[in-house]
Amino acid sequence: MHAVSEDPTNVLNCDPKRQQQLSTLLKPYGINIEHVTDDQNIPGSFFGEREAGLIGNKLYLRHDTPVHSALHESGHYICMDPIRRGELDTNAEGDYDEENGVCYLQILLADHLPEMGKERMLTDMDSWGYTFRLGSAKAWFEQDSEDAKHWLINHNIIDDQQLPTWQNRKN
Repeated sequence: MHAVSEDPTNVLNCDPKRQQQLSTLLKPYGINIEHVTDDQNIPGSFFGEREAGLIGNKLYLRHDTPVHSALHESGHYICMDPIRRGELDTNAEGDYDEENGVCYLQILLADHLPEMGKERMLTDMDSWGYTFRLGSAKAWFEQDSEDAKHWLINHNIIDDQQLPTWQNRKN
C-alpha cells in the first residue's frame, strides 16, 4: 500500500510542532516519538528514506517524515496483536485485513491532528502513491472499506461511531 510518488514534497511533514501533536495523540497507545536529526537514517524504517520507523513502542521521525507515514506506522503498532507488538522491529508484518485496518485507522486519527484532518490525509495518501482498488484513498474509504471498519470494531480499536477507543488490539 506504500510507494513513493515522483514528487512527494507536497505532503504534510512532521515538523517539531506536529511531532509534539503526534506525541500527545499517540500517548494513550504507549507510543513514544523519537526525533531523528535530518542528516541521519531513520531507525526501524521499513521503506527507508524519510518514512517513519518503528522499533518496539518507539516511532522514529525526522522533520521531513510525512505525517501519513507516522500515522500509518502507528496504526500498525495499534492494530497488531500483543505478541508481535512485543517483538516489533522495523517490519510490522500483518495480513491483508490488518493492513486495511491500519489505513482506515490512520485516516480516522488524522481528524485528531490540527491542520491534518481526514481530507488532507486522503489527499496525502494519494500524492504519496498508496494504491487502492477504486483508484483513490477517498473512493476506498467511502465505498470499499466496510471490512476494514468492521475489523477495527471487532478488535475494539474503534467504536460503532468510528471513534478511536484509544486502546491497542488485545488479541
